[in-house]
Amino acid sequence: MTTSLRPPFTEETARAKVQAAEDAWNTRDPRRVALAYTPGSVWRNRSEFVTGREEIIRFLTAKWARELDYALRKELWAFTDDRIAVRFQYECRDAAGQWWRSYGNELWEFDADGLMRRREASINDVPIGEADRRVFGSRPSAELGRPFPLR
Repeated sequence: MTTSLRPPFTEETARAKVQAAEDAWNTRDPRRVALAYTPGSVWRNRSEFVTGREEIIRFLTAKWARELDYALRKELWAFTDDRIAVRFQYECRDAAGQWWRSYGNELWEFDADGLMRRREASINDVPIGEADRRVFGSRPSAELGRPFPLR
């Protein structure tokens, strides 16, 4: 995520912030992703609680070691001056070859510099067949700004 997108958010800057987050997460580079968060950022991710960039890096490293071929789509749901709500879907496979689609919602809170200081994510996983996949790598430019289907 880029910190040039700072609060207070407009619809345009909130959408750009969400796309920047999607792009960063799709790199699957924990260190790059962690730079978008404050040094003391706090997370709730499902039932896990993470605090600070080093824990974020450890968390994401472990996540992407088990969630293979991870690809994500995020969509702006709502925003205020310094908060953004996002809905997302991602797909990945496990070591046994089972594909999964994960549906979730995130609540984000930012500091004045545009770094995320709080992230809360609620996520549900659904097993899918490989033929049912629809998220492949980074979002193509033709899909930018378009809502992602629920099913």
